[in-house]
Amino acid sequence: MSRKPNHLLGQTSPYLIQHLYNPVDWRPWGKEALDEARERDLPIFLSIGYAACHWCHVMERESFEDEQVAEFMNSHFIPVKVDREERPDLDEIYMNAVQVMTRQGGWPLNVFLMPDQRPFFGGTYYPPASGYGRPGFLDLLVRVHDTWDKRRNQVEEAAGGLTEQLRAISAGIHAGDLEAPALDEAATAAADRITASFDTVNGGFTHAPKFPPDTQLAFLLRQYRRTGQDILWEMVDRTLTRMALGGMYDQVGGGFARYSVDERWLVPHFEKMLYNQALLAPVYCDAWHVDNRPLFRRTVCDTLDFVRRELTHEEGGAYSSLDADSEGVEGRFYVWKPEQVVEILGKEDGTLFNDTYDITAGGNFEGDSIPNLLHGEPDGAIQEKLATQRARLLAARETRVRPGTDDKILTAWNGLMITGFTAGYQAFGRSEDLESARSCADFILANLLQEGRLLASWREGSAAHPAYLDDYAFLARGLLDLFEAGGGDRYLDAAGELGQVLLDRFEDKERGGWYFIADDHEDLLVRNRSGLDGALPSGAGVATETLVLLAARLNLDRYREAALRALSSYAGELHRAPNGCSSLLAALDYLETGVPERRVCRDGVCWVDRKS
Repeated sequence: MSRKPNHLLGQTSPYLIQHLYNPVDWRPWGKEALDEARERDLPIFLSIGYAACHWCHVMERESFEDEQVAEFMNSHFIPVKVDREERPDLDEIYMNAVQVMTRQGGWPLNVFLMPDQRPFFGGTYYPPASGYGRPGFLDLLVRVHDTWDKRRNQVEEAAGGLTEQLRAISAGIHAGDLEAPALDEAATAAADRITASFDTVNGGFTHAPKFPPDTQLAFLLRQYRRTGQDILWEMVDRTLTRMALGGMYDQVGGGFARYSVDERWLVPHFEKMLYNQALLAPVYCDAWHVDNRPLFRRTVCDTLDFVRRELTHEEGGAYSSLDADSEGVEGRFYVWKPEQVVEILGKEDGTLFNDTYDITAGGNFEGDSIPNLLHGEPDGAIQEKLATQRARLLAARETRVRPGTDDKILTAWNGLMITGFTAGYQAFGRSEDLESARSCADFILANLLQEGRLLASWREGSAAHPAYLDDYAFLARGLLDLFEAGGGDRYLDAAGELGQVLLDRFEDKERGGWYFIADDHEDLLVRNRSGLDGALPSGAGVATETLVLLAARLNLDRYREAALRALSSYAGELHRAPNGCSSLLAALDYLETGVPERRVCRDGVCWVDRKS
């Protein structure tokens, strides 16, 4: 039986389109859904995810495709679907709510709201049936409906208390009488805390699951250049090496998965996000400047080639992600059996490749093998042969059913990717990397900048959603990096104009620092501000650092003064959690030690332009 589309008809987000024919009558977030909840006096069931999310797919198959679940949801709730990548403002608010309630977070993010947007209950993935102390999804819906219908006072009390906590979070850590610490004090405290959590065997700073610690590694490299402390380089070297040798890095096609499910960086969560490539490439470049290891260069070049090959629009913008699943199975596109390799490469070459990359009959992932080099990096003498073998396997892999591509183009992530491409060009002098940075920047400026204001997302000729702090901060920094790499003066001019919008629309005029949404954004439950890094660098930190750099390049004191106000306003974060403030510490570094004279870079050769 064919289904009719639900209220998501007309949306362009690949994630929302995935749910277009669910029997659940999803609405997009907006005035119509909120008005309907008020008029019908029903709670909102808000479900937030993204197109590459494996557990989002699982919950869709188990629950949102279930006719009984859909009938109950449609009768007793207003179901609303949100793409977290298009609406990070909503995702941040309601992720904070779930973390307050459960001390955990993740996607899919499922939250029950009052019609006035206040949350009162929520969690992440819910299984279809109750068991092991966890409620099944339909059982949960019945309980929430019963509470809403019979004990509304409890719902109101929960919503009120939770909203108070969210407003406290949104205000950020109050600095009180604290002043921003000096660079030496803050950087030393941050390095000490990071060192205390270092995994001396596998690298990284957490237990499983392990996410690439890109912002912390970038900080450690800056601190190493400042102090020369060997332990700082040892942590960077160990972590970057193990990540590049592990299965989280795609040994055949280049590029990193979002995280490793184990401590060794062996088994990835197979989705590949643009921002991981954008953030890791500059760190590997910086490490290569310290130690010219071929592994670091190869990792950068293959990662940038992957983005160019698989995540780039024909006109230059970069897509958001590749799915974890293909043919409904997580990781199927990326794993191998020994006989498959031998069939493609022949017995001798196939045996060499299998032995080198740990591809065995028993496998290391559900009976198959994820190529990795964790048992030892191969001798340099056979690297050329292995490169040829990888290219042949990549060509063969391209004949498989590919994971889905989330082909929306996000301003913020493209800003990061411009920095990634320029870092590769400045390190290795490949002209294609500079051209990729230019075409990426030109695409965003042509398609997502309208009347001096940015939009956050573009797909199939349509740009949408007023941009956020990250969009302005990351793009301005990327354009500035492109200018520094010899891209052209117009990129400096564009970065300066974005800096002015940051001052006009995002600055906290009372305390200094930055709000995540502009002053003319739609009314939301809270207006968040934070200086802490997360999966992405802190937009507040990058905005502050970028204004310091723009102040030097454009000789604009107002940008430097805004940066000083921002660092003062985030003094609480810098004192309490300096290891979570790598982006703010970069800004503090430039303010205290000065901005270097302009570097002019062409064909991988950089020198100081004494005329700047």
